Amino acid sequence: MIDQGAPPQGRGQTVPPTPGLGARLMRRKPVEVLVAEGGQGEGGTLRRSLGLWQLTMISIGATLGTGIFVVLGEAVPKAGPAVTLSFVIAGLTALFSALSYAELAGTIPVAGSSYSYAYATMGELIAWVCGWCLVLEYGVSVAAVAVGWGEYLNELLDGTIGVTLPDALSAPPGDGGVFNLPALIVVLLAMAFLLGGARESARANTVMVAVKIAALVLFCAIGVQGLRSGNYEHFMPLGMSGVSAAGATLFFSYIGFDAASTAGEEAKDAQRDLPRAIMLSLVIVTALYVLVAAVAVGAKPWRQFNDSEAALAQIMRDVTGQGFWATLLAACAVIAIASVVLTVLYGQTRILFAMSRDGLVPKVFSRVHPKTGAPRANTVIVSLFCGVLAAAVPLGQLADATSIGTLFAFALVNVAVVVLRRTRPQMNRTFRVPLSPLLPALGFAFCLWMMGSLSTVTWVVFGVWMAVGLVVYFSYGHRRSRLAPPAPSEK
Repeated sequence: MIDQGAPPQGRGQTVPPTPGLGARLMRRKPVEVLVAEGGQGEGGTLRRSLGLWQLTMISIGATLGTGIFVVLGEAVPKAGPAVTLSFVIAGLTALFSALSYAELAGTIPVAGSSYSYAYATMGELIAWVCGWCLVLEYGVSVAAVAVGWGEYLNELLDGTIGVTLPDALSAPPGDGGVFNLPALIVVLLAMAFLLGGARESARANTVMVAVKIAALVLFCAIGVQGLRSGNYEHFMPLGMSGVSAAGATLFFSYIGFDAASTAGEEAKDAQRDLPRAIMLSLVIVTALYVLVAAVAVGAKPWRQFNDSEAALAQIMRDVTGQGFWATLLAACAVIAIASVVLTVLYGQTRILFAMSRDGLVPKVFSRVHPKTGAPRANTVIVSLFCGVLAAAVPLGQLADATSIGTLFAFALVNVAVVVLRRTRPQMNRTFRVPLSPLLPALGFAFCLWMMGSLSTVTWVVFGVWMAVGLVVYFSYGHRRSRLAPPAPSEK
């Protein structure tokens, strides 16, 4: 029987088949479309105001300080004096991934960072997974760093006015506190800067980066006076497993160049400057990390670090026997860590901006204020979420959760650069990874190795986070994606 309600089918007319689930999950967004949409948001556009200097400072600002000022006290008990080697391993892993980031940032200069790179090369589902990892990486990183900020604020208050905030208001639950008020405050201060626009935030960050570099140079100059050769004996007391475990935790400190790549739609010449900023910042940061770590473990026996989150200030006090230098370092650390919060929070908002523009998360995240050229609603929502997280979760759990999200995203970037080389070999590339695909393969392998060094609890948290992400994607993003075919009523 003929269906009388069906439209007539003439010769040569065919009904396009509905793509299957696999095809829909693998749909890719063309590079040309990604680049053409650069800066465009709901109600306005992002402003291109950042040059090479500002991009490098964003990268250093997001990186330098976290592993030294905050996480060093947690990493040393895992590796002993070999924590310097842990920094080298983490930096080498970051270098392989940074090379891939540099090539893709110069080829696809957009705000989404590795999320957008995956969208262009491996399809929507992989892009979503990558973007969801970046939400974990950036959002939790902001919270983790903010927790450590409170420790140095107490050091500063104690050295200047002789009082400290009570644990109930300066430590998160699980660490003897009820609500970490300083962590919330620093996130809200960063939010205030970001609401003013990218250029204003970059200026403030540049000043803070100069302060943090000066503080670390000062620490080395004073800390070297307390070096004891005996502190380097039994260099690797917990073996290579301890070194790799510490390296996995410290990798949390190397996400700065990723933050630089999120500025692709606000850079004046993104294709030229982003690769340079990524590589330059990584070299500077790794050198300073290794130098400061070597001085720290030489000036203080590794067993005495005891998970301290203000380790450098304590070393300054022990070496000099005076509170002045420790107080000065604490003051610099308060400014330095604030810059990490500022730049990483910036990166988080720009990634959500890109995901929102693609329809995978609500449109509110891509709404741009016409006066400042900043995604204001996005910034407020992300800041409040990260601030509450910082006030409620212990630092160690946050740092490890950030590391696994970062490593997974970096692993995907190493795959993406090889895929794009094979599928679009003729594209203009302002930077090319040398010895490809060997170095991207090494970057991928190092990321997997360091992920394997993380605790079972961290893997469970990561698995739960991924499961939640898939539920969000299939219930919202998959249907609302701009690449999704129109519903029958819309055709």
